[in-house]
Amino acid sequence: MTMRIMVLIGAVLLLVSAPLGMLNAADDKPGYTDTPVIPGQKWKVHDAERPRPKVMAPNAVYLTSRPKDAKVLFETGKDLANWRNGSADAKWGFVNDAMQVIPGTGDLFSRGEFGDIHLHLEFQTPSVVTGVSQGRGNSGVFLMGVYEVQILDSFENPSYADGQCGAIYGQWPPLVNASSPPGDWQSYDIMFCRPRWNEKGLVSPARVTVIHNGIVIHNNREIMGPTRHRTTTSYKNHGSVNFTKGPIKLQDHGNPLRFRNIWVRDLENRNDMGS
Repeated sequence: MTMRIMVLIGAVLLLVSAPLGMLNAADDKPGYTDTPVIPGQKWKVHDAERPRPKVMAPNAVYLTSRPKDAKVLFETGKDLANWRNGSADAKWGFVNDAMQVIPGTGDLFSRGEFGDIHLHLEFQTPSVVTGVSQGRGNSGVFLMGVYEVQILDSFENPSYADGQCGAIYGQWPPLVNASSPPGDWQSYDIMFCRPRWNEKGLVSPARVTVIHNGIVIHNNREIMGPTRHRTTTSYKNHGSVNFTKGPIKLQDHGNPLRFRNIWVRDLENRNDMGS
């Protein structure tokens, strides 16, 4: 079963601007040259030479009202009851009613587990910029705990293409860089269709559509396997017919990002998803 999302992007696509600045010096091309080639692509994993996504002005209006069938995982306030750090209660903190990564406390996992979903969340990278490339405003949202959509401060930050904000990390860069400046609130709407297995193995891979700040940055994109760093991935020895749900994971990458307005719609076994 696959899920195909038809999205009308509209005239906002005309707002594409020039690519990020010319990157001539080696230090202006963060990435790697010694990693393997991604299957089906001509680029290596985290390839320093892979073109960065073009910049697109983000849509200032993002979805804030949630559908009636949505489950709230975090809104505002000081309640992390829907989250855990491993087997312990959540250890992240709060700033202005948003939850904030406390570096070193570990990744946050939803207590509920999900398969096919529509996930909405809003995030804020630090307004005071520290670090460069992947050290700048880094986090990530992991679907079923293993498939990452990258979160990064990608505003005028020429990190490697498959690690930019909105990338399917290590696999696919976003179609465009729709990042807002550091300190601004940004939004993701993620439509995820989990992989399917039978007793013989993989039937269909995971697929994802991602909308970043109102701009489509992945359209029904195939996920190649669980997220890896500096190496390729696949579904070999991963998953089984019983792997149908997993938690939503928010990453502690050592940067104090903030999150709010997180909700999820469970799309598993919906009749309108096709078969």
